[in-house]
Parts: sequence; C-alpha cells; structure tokens
Amino acid sequence: MTTTANDQLEGLGTYKFGWADSDVAGASAKRGLSEEVVRDISARKSEPAWMLENRLKGLKYFGRKPMPSWGSDLSGIDFENIKYFVRSTEKQAESWDDLPADIKNTYDRLGIPEAEKQRLIAGVAAQYESEVVYHKIREDLEEKGVIFLDTDTALKEHPDLFKEYYGTVIPAGDNKFAALNTAVWSGGSFIYVPKGVHVEIPLQAYFRINTENMGQFERTLIIVDEGAYVHYVEGCTAPIYKSDSLHSAVVEIIVKKDARCRYTTIQNWSNNVYNLVTKRAVAYEGATMEWIDGNIGSKVTMKYPAVYLMGPHAKGETLSVAFAGAGQHQDAGAKMVHCAPNTSSTIVSKSVARGGGRTSYRGLINVQEGATHSKSTVKCDALLVDTISRSDTYPYNDIREDDVEMGHEATVSKISADQLFYLMSRGLTEDEAMAMIVRGFVEPIARELPMEYALELNRLIELQMEGAVG
Repeated sequence: MTTTANDQLEGLGTYKFGWADSDVAGASAKRGLSEEVVRDISARKSEPAWMLENRLKGLKYFGRKPMPSWGSDLSGIDFENIKYFVRSTEKQAESWDDLPADIKNTYDRLGIPEAEKQRLIAGVAAQYESEVVYHKIREDLEEKGVIFLDTDTALKEHPDLFKEYYGTVIPAGDNKFAALNTAVWSGGSFIYVPKGVHVEIPLQAYFRINTENMGQFERTLIIVDEGAYVHYVEGCTAPIYKSDSLHSAVVEIIVKKDARCRYTTIQNWSNNVYNLVTKRAVAYEGATMEWIDGNIGSKVTMKYPAVYLMGPHAKGETLSVAFAGAGQHQDAGAKMVHCAPNTSSTIVSKSVARGGGRTSYRGLINVQEGATHSKSTVKCDALLVDTISRSDTYPYNDIREDDVEMGHEATVSKISADQLFYLMSRGLTEDEAMAMIVRGFVEPIARELPMEYALELNRLIELQMEGAVG
C-alpha cells in the first residue's frame, strides 16, 4: 500500500523512544516536595553546608514565586505527585558494560556507546533519572586541563572552582522553576576549558527519564576561559506514560574574553513531559556564545536561551527549530541583552506545526544605556502544515540607546499546492515533495550542526513525516 503525504504528516508528533525499562528504583521513590525532601537529597550526596543552605533558599523562593501567567497552560503540573529524586544505581560506571543491563540496553538503543567508540564525541555523560550513571572524557583533553564531570562530582573534586561560578548567572530566585531546580537539582554537566584550549570535537550528554511522574532537575555549569572553545551537545528522551513528568533544568555558561562556546540541544522528550528550562550565558569582551536549539518532543516546552553581552564586541546567536504536533505547545525563543558597546546578536527561529499543534516565538532584545553601536537581527519563520494548527510571535524590544541597528522579520507560510505541483513536475512524488519542503525549511539550522547530529535531526524529521515513529 502506498504511503500518502497525509500519512506522512500524521507521523509528525509521534514518538520512537517511548519504551520503558523496569522501574524498581522509581517505584519506591518518595513523592512530593518539602524541606525534608531537600535535606534528604543533600544528605545522600554528602554535600557541604553552603550547598544545603543554597538549596533551602531555593525552596523558599519556589514557595513565594508565582507560576508564569503567560505562555503555556501549566495547570496540569501536580508538584505533590512528582518524584524529585530517583537513584537508579549506587555508583557511576567506568565502562558501559558495568551498567545494570536494562540501563545499558537503553543507551545501546539510543546509539550513545557507538558514537563514543567511533570517536564522534570527545567526552560523554549519560544521566538516567536523577544522576549521571556513566561518564568519560578523552585522556588528551584531561592532559590539557579540560574538566568534564557530572555536576555532583565537580562539587566534590573542584569545590573552590565550583563555588566561584555556581549561581552567578542564574540566581536562586530568578524564576519559579529556577528556584525549584536550585532546591532539588541533581546531575548535569560541569565543564571547564582552560585558557587557549580548543576542544575541537563535541562533548555530549544524554538525559533519560524512565520513571513515571519523574522530575529531572539537572544543573549544568560551563566555564570557557580566555581564548578557549568548546561545543557541548545534549539530547533527551523519555517513555510514554499516561501521566506527566517534569524536566526543569538550569544551565549557566560563562564565556570569557575572546572565547567561544556552542551549546546544541536536540530535545526529543515524549509527549507527556513538561519541559521548563532556564538557560543563560554571559559573554565578555570579544566572546561568542551560540545556542543551537532543536525542540521536537515534549507536551509543553518553555525555553528561552539568553545571552548577556557584557563586554565590547561580544556576540550572541540563537538558532532554533521547533516541531509541534497534536497536543503539543512549543513556546520557545531567545533573549539577547546588550550591556556593552559594539555588541551584536542574531536570532533565527524556525517552527513547524500540524494536527492542531501550537508553536510560539517569544523573544527579548534589550539594549541598555551605554551599549552604543550595537546590532541585533531577529528572523522568525513558521510553517503551518494544515488549517487547525497555530503559530504566534511575541517580540519585545527594549532599546535604550539611539545609535543602534535593529531588525525584525516574521513570516508564516503554508505548504501550498503550487509548491507541491512544481516539485512533482520535476519528478518527485507527493511524499518526496512534502518532505523536501520541510527539510529545506529547517536547513539553516541543520547546517549549523556537526554532520552526525544534522543527520540525526533529519532522520527524526523524516520519521515523523513518514509516520514511522513509535
């Protein structure tokens, strides 16, 4: 039987990674949030007193801060039904074979060990539930002084460096979900790249939720010293359950003078996950910060990677692509804050919606007093596959200097009969023409990825378009 274009489009929003392993650890995990839960997490990790104090501060802020009154509907989140800490294994494995069989099987199916074996990545971290279960970095990078650890281990092994930067970019009371992360964070990645060191091959982390009603709250902290470079890639999946899970991460990045950091996310959570993330970087003189953000899964995503351009000639860039199918709302965007003269920022957002899905671009450009000769460009393009889907754009510009350049462009388009006719007249089937239009639409984002990740993004798109996922 021939697959039609409509059959392909029905696949957009379906899911390939929805299997679940046995859930022995998660079944016994405690539900609900309290001071007792926060103290227990800190005690089980044997943390210093200052970290417990910081966690309790986050818990207080969480209780005081209101839920967001804008964006997606978050009324379905039941904070008292969430499991805030699940330890799936008692120690971090030194090889994939040392992992429990069901956890190893998950990462084998995701292809992570194979990527490490083929040296497509310079280091890898695998987080399963609340903690990192496997971690490794190439020896030559360690010899150059590069630190790539899970965040819990970094707190123990590099306490002074950790304390110097932790919470300096995103304070405990920044917003309700950052406060929640501060209270119950566990896992995540810690990276330090010394002066002048270039990590040419990406470091990768993979986050997996397995337990129903699980809350995953990793905390990532990246410091790129003067003249250094690093590319960090993260991916994420979860099983399909009848009830919802919560992912609420915090990412803090410090990019020092003339350094460069690229942070790539391919988010493919299942459609029962609320993905509410706070990501922010500070870029100093001559530094460059790049966010490459792919949002394919989740029930709700609210994520707006930010760059604070703190020094002259600092650059910030966000390239974002989002897919929303039935029952999904991708509320994503970016924030660029120009705090110094001669800074520049670029935001390019691409979104595709079908089946009643909704995509939203929500962005902020802020040029502060004294940030003269700053330049900012924003381009938002939305592709609606049918007549029942929706796309919204919410730009906010706060310009407090006269001598700046600011451009904003937004388009909403549909796959037209003329486009299909033209491509089919060149010998393509309707299915091939439809897929080519979507691939071409997101190509400006895909071409910025390393080849293997671009292929993965295209593969996910094709699977969704073909209805072969799940």
